[in-house]
Amino acid sequence: MEAYVRRTDLKDGITEIEFFHPQHNALPGVLLSELAEAIHTCGKEDQVEVIILKSGGDRTFCAGASFDELVQIGNLEAGTVFFSGFANVINECRKCPKLIIGRVQGKAVGGGVGLAAAVDYCLATEHAAIRLSEITIGIGPFVIGPAVERKIGLAAFSQLSINATEFQSAQWAKEKGLYAEVYADAEQLDRGVMKIAASLAATSPEARAALKKVFWEGCEHWDSLLAERAAMSGRLVLSEFTKKALNKHR
Repeated sequence: MEAYVRRTDLKDGITEIEFFHPQHNALPGVLLSELAEAIHTCGKEDQVEVIILKSGGDRTFCAGASFDELVQIGNLEAGTVFFSGFANVINECRKCPKLIIGRVQGKAVGGGVGLAAAVDYCLATEHAAIRLSEITIGIGPFVIGPAVERKIGLAAFSQLSINATEFQSAQWAKEKGLYAEVYADAEQLDRGVMKIAASLAATSPEARAALKKVFWEGCEHWDSLLAERAAMSGRLVLSEFTKKALNKHR
């Protein structure tokens, strides 16, 4: 199956945005761009009440950045553009006036953890362990860092960033505040997602939009902050260490 970002309009104002990539839902630049655009578009449509962000397949939620694309980056401009893709998705989640529910059915690595942190309410299965592996390839979770730290705190973010070779369990992620609930399987997860989505869709749109502004208060500078972080990652990805590490892990 080919990679895609697609949108499904469900009843009562609930809209799903789903992404998929055959390599464990890794995110190359084109998918990041399409994902940011989908979130932006849904946020502007009056008929959309609630957005569900999910990935295809029944295993990995998101493996983070596409290593195939990372290894091809040859200059600072290209590196900055690639990492700006993650920055744009996070900022679209932040600025979208609609509440976004995350559905995490499996493991989340790197940028996948960033997506889970950027939504407003995230539900997962017990298989949805998380890991920030960036330092092992000579980079760091710089672009997604503000979103992850905002959700789980500096101490837990530091633990994930430093202990980069080990997964932390979905229950650990729930205890730290990344996940609101953890379910035994995808079927129960879907019921939980739809229950909270339907409940939210029945509430006042004005109240939801105001609540979202409150949630993200103090993050107004993220457009410039995440652009700076993207440039930082764009420089590091050019290092010989990173090139060797990427080729080793591909």
